[in-house]
Amino acid sequence: MATARLTIIPVIIVVLLMSVLGHSSTQEFSAKDFPAGFSFGIGSAAYQYEGAAADDGRKPSIWDTFVHIKGNTFDGGTGDVAVDQYHRYKEDIGLMSTMGIDGYRLSISWSRLIPDGNGLINPKGLEYYNNLINELVSNGIQPHVTLYHFDLPQALEDAYGGFVSPHIVGDFVAYADICFREFGDRVKYWSTFNEPNIFAFAGYDTGNFPPQRCSYPFGNCTAGNSTVEPYIVAHNVLIAHAAAVELYREIYQAKQGGWIGLVLLMNWPIPLTNKSTDIAATQRYNDFGVGWFLDPIVHVDYPASMRKIVGSRLPLFTKEQVRKIQGSSDFIGINHYFSVYCYDVPRNRASNLADYIQDRSYGITGFAEPNNDSIALSEALNDQYRVNLHLDVLKYVLAAIRNGSDTRGYFIWTLLDDFEVLSSYTWRFGLHYVDFNDNLKRYPKLSAQWYKTFLHRGTNSQTQILLNTDIYLE
Repeated sequence: MATARLTIIPVIIVVLLMSVLGHSSTQEFSAKDFPAGFSFGIGSAAYQYEGAAADDGRKPSIWDTFVHIKGNTFDGGTGDVAVDQYHRYKEDIGLMSTMGIDGYRLSISWSRLIPDGNGLINPKGLEYYNNLINELVSNGIQPHVTLYHFDLPQALEDAYGGFVSPHIVGDFVAYADICFREFGDRVKYWSTFNEPNIFAFAGYDTGNFPPQRCSYPFGNCTAGNSTVEPYIVAHNVLIAHAAAVELYREIYQAKQGGWIGLVLLMNWPIPLTNKSTDIAATQRYNDFGVGWFLDPIVHVDYPASMRKIVGSRLPLFTKEQVRKIQGSSDFIGINHYFSVYCYDVPRNRASNLADYIQDRSYGITGFAEPNNDSIALSEALNDQYRVNLHLDVLKYVLAAIRNGSDTRGYFIWTLLDDFEVLSSYTWRFGLHYVDFNDNLKRYPKLSAQWYKTFLHRGTNSQTQILLNTDIYLE
């Protein structure tokens, strides 16, 4: 296992946040219809959940810096407290256990575990993650751990520019080594990076994410180069990913028996028309979105369309880097939020805009739940639409499996209403309502009750599950 090379990635972990695929099916199916070992879980992320931003030795990440700049989030919210899982992890794991989920996708805060990004380990950070992992395992919940979910220690950004520098590779591998060594006896699923295709784009092209590096006309930042840096960052991410995977396979995998991969954002594109130009634009969307990272892992290089369009701005791999990157994932995780319609927009050379910016989505299908403190709690808990959504998606996942797809898990985003990137607390995505005005009390929504029923009783019944507001409105 430690020396295995892959040409086809055999495992896909599906993480759903929002998508609309049609009307809910009335066909009965259950969790029992999925293959043995299929994992039904739920997802989270350290900065969006933990809070305790300055507690017990943790130092700032680039997200801490970013959210404290006025105007960077919709409502000025921060993750300083978030949903306070740092102090309430036992309560939250109890909610998971009650639902009957068997997997929890979490990330480790690099700046909590190693506050300066390299060097000394923070004992309190180590203690927290050991306690969290132990509590999950004792409740029969498998930890699925992401090493990097957008939150680079600010110290490394200040020291050498973070992911724009090849120095990041050594620091990331050293950090990964500590995680494998300290937690790998209990963690069997590792993801090196979450959505690197998004943080390379949003952090270094448009500047919507930290570290806010970009250039005109793509964004309005004080530093950066949107035509070059996203490709450099992605290149360094792939090299760091492969180096961490090589370390895990050579030293830890055989004795710990785990799997390692990475997670990509895949918002599925659909050609707006049957025109060959729109079909080609859709392929470019895929190439610049997913192929950017997946092609070097599955094949040997970036997509040919990227080489053609980006030219010399797209870095080259050495033969040694190709050897390490190719096959460097035991699975590929997919984060799917919505689908897009794509159409071709002829390039306007005078504008100097890249083709992948010109190939815009025509329409987006999806939803989120607005935060509205004026509605009754009973109404806020009644999220039948979310139940319908997951039934729709699960129906298609099951059909894909029966058609030969090697899909191994389904992780819902997310357990709790939390701090969301950019939208902050403006939108609610959780299966549990969090009262941010009353000590962060958690209340199960209809969707939490449905998930429990689906997993325990094995039914997708469309019958409305009635909310007992006497229980929730204590």
